[in-house]
Amino acid sequence: MFVPVVLVGVVALIVIPLLMGLPFSESFYRAMAVLVAASPCALAIATPSAVLAGVARAARGGVLIKGGVHLENLRSLSTIAFDKTGTITTGKPSVTDIIALQGDEASLLANAASVESRSGHPLAQAVVQAAHARNIALPNAVDVQSVTGMGMHAVVEERKVSIGNLRLFEHDAVPDAVRLQVNALEAQGKTTMLVRSDGAFIGVLALADTPRTGMREVFAKLAALGVGRTIMLTGDNEQVAKAVAASVGISDVRAGLLPEDKLKVIDELMQAHGQVAMVGDGVNDAPAMARATIGIAMGGAATDVALETADVALMADDMSRLPFAITLSRASHQIIRQNLWAAFGVVALLIPATLFGWASMGIAVLIHEGATVLVVLNALRLLRFKDAPEVDLRVAQRWQALPKVHGQPRGKIIADESGATEILKV
Repeated sequence: MFVPVVLVGVVALIVIPLLMGLPFSESFYRAMAVLVAASPCALAIATPSAVLAGVARAARGGVLIKGGVHLENLRSLSTIAFDKTGTITTGKPSVTDIIALQGDEASLLANAASVESRSGHPLAQAVVQAAHARNIALPNAVDVQSVTGMGMHAVVEERKVSIGNLRLFEHDAVPDAVRLQVNALEAQGKTTMLVRSDGAFIGVLALADTPRTGMREVFAKLAALGVGRTIMLTGDNEQVAKAVAASVGISDVRAGLLPEDKLKVIDELMQAHGQVAMVGDGVNDAPAMARATIGIAMGGAATDVALETADVALMADDMSRLPFAITLSRASHQIIRQNLWAAFGVVALLIPATLFGWASMGIAVLIHEGATVLVVLNALRLLRFKDAPEVDLRVAQRWQALPKVHGQPRGKIIADESGATEILKV
């Protein structure tokens, strides 16, 4: 709209003075001066220059952002959902307990690892590694069937072997002794797998995964940035999920979810809170990442499907880059606003100055090009953007202890210019 109005005005500045008897050279010169003054070069480059600088700075900081719209959306996030395994935790679980109900531990592990060797899931690979560590030979597994979020079925040495969580056997009669054993292990924050051979339960495996280093500090930083809702979504049982969540400072846990359940949770969050981000690393997380406003993948640990789906990738699997990306997004937005005000201001001053003959064309060109250089230099300041301030962990712990409203503490962490943090109760 701006450009057509300017062109019509320039034509009018040439024609109207001619009709009033003024020389053509004078009217044409003044019209060209106004055209130069109104040329929106600085205005056109104000936003792209800041976006490019912001995306470049993010890449230097280990965050790959796939477009300017995603950089812009990061700034307004107040709700972020996280997958557990491989995202909040390292995704490298290990077998901690091998409980044989029939036969010996070696036989139990051989049957379980034979089936799990056909899966790329971190829990499955942990079982296989445990068998290899004990030099256990694995028989061949055929007719393998995967049940998403539950487990696997296969035929091992002409026996039907199943391995998975309790939900895999929900239509079967699981002995009370086995359930008690599973509940005891899960109360310790461990993930359990039941192993059944030809209809008889032959054992239970327990695995444990550890949270990534510094996760509590990451969630404290997110709180300081105003991200008041952080939710863990996982297919694990509720006891394991709550144990991990408590160790990193998350109060909202949705456990026992299948991939389609995660989609429903994201839809609910978007309806309730608007823009929502989903952070994940696996194939099961990809649908939820695609549905969320922003999908964020762990760059190194993520599957190809998750990386392809994501809008943002944390390339070093460093979750501390997430608060960095949010603060960078907000800084980019501020730079864009400054550039637009500068560009509009220059145009607003030059048009009347050239129209009434207060500024010559040479001065208009000089100021116009100077404004273009100014917005570019202002955008380049983003390349020197510094990371988010550290958050005092004691403050974060006090914040988490505040009375809860809708599952979140009644307050937020604020940081002053020196980086010191304190709680603002709301």
